[in-house]
Amino acid sequence: MSSSATPDYDVVIAGGGIVGTACALALAHAGLHVALVERDILGGGATAAGMGHIVVMDDSEAQFALTRRSQQLWHDLAKTLPASAEFEMAGTIWVAADDEELAEAERKHFYLRDRSVPSRVLSASELLALEPNLRAGLAGGLLVLDDAIVYPPVAALYLASELKALGSDVIPGRRIVHFASGAVQLDDGSTIRASRLVNALGTEATVCTPGIPVKKRKGHLAITDRYAGFVRHQLVELGYLKSAHSISSDSVAFNVQPRRTGQILIGSSRQYGNEDPAVDQAILASMLQRAELYMPGIGELKVIRVWTGFRAATPDKLPLIGRASGDDTLWLATGHEGLGITTALGTAELLACAVTGAEMPIPLEPYLPSRFDTANHLDTTIHQETV
Repeated sequence: MSSSATPDYDVVIAGGGIVGTACALALAHAGLHVALVERDILGGGATAAGMGHIVVMDDSEAQFALTRRSQQLWHDLAKTLPASAEFEMAGTIWVAADDEELAEAERKHFYLRDRSVPSRVLSASELLALEPNLRAGLAGGLLVLDDAIVYPPVAALYLASELKALGSDVIPGRRIVHFASGAVQLDDGSTIRASRLVNALGTEATVCTPGIPVKKRKGHLAITDRYAGFVRHQLVELGYLKSAHSISSDSVAFNVQPRRTGQILIGSSRQYGNEDPAVDQAILASMLQRAELYMPGIGELKVIRVWTGFRAATPDKLPLIGRASGDDTLWLATGHEGLGITTALGTAELLACAVTGAEMPIPLEPYLPSRFDTANHLDTTIHQETV
């Protein structure tokens, strides 16, 4: 690779997860020569650890805009994804345990209806007709029809293969030891130069770009043996919204997903301040008990594997998308927390528009890293930390 001042690429992207591969492909589609660098395997890390739930969320207008736009892009991409990506329009049912939560389901329904997102409020009997393995006595729920499921590692590999087909490069198995000022130094001593660098490293983004407001948030998932038809939709308790809002305390919530294989993914948990990748048995037990509270029969199913992963969280629950402060060559695409799979394609579209000057499909301003500049002064000096 050239060590001259002439750029080797228009863009170098750090991180071969779903966000990095999506950004790389979007920039290549925009006519730029791209290199994607991944220290391990493509589609690993948080991409491999996540549920793959493509879901519209409405914690804020900015969150809704990005999740909805991204979901529409996933619907388009699904037409070309391989069957092994397991894309399915399963829909999400937000389960209301009581009248207060049913009122929240109705509020959410009207919010989505006003923004042309199809949904339907379910009575208690309608809920049980759709999901007979839920316990009796639940108040009802909200069915959101456009929500989908995808197997994220295969989707990331597909995006990377499309990137290579466009003539851009994928560089796997290389760690980055320096990433700033238009230069990327790799652990083999080589240097790649580009006029733009994109940090899409998720929870490891702070190693390449110290000072950005991204922290790790640990989660657990379990998967069962094959029980076809036991769960038919993605099921999430409406109480999940309350626990997900917490930015400091540990929490668990009922969140289960049917896989095409007949297996069932069981979540979910959130932990701050715990960077140990080992399974926390107390959290796991609490998570499984929560699932059994909503689906009593799930406790009789055989769990065959449990794992953990780390979400890249920001203080305001919105990602960092756009140019970083202090380095004209540096851009960010990180901090997606639990919505990285959902928002990968929307993030990529926004980033490509920002880099090329194309018209934005939705406003970029809510996601710009500069919103934190008053509290965080980015340190973009040369460093030798290994990613």
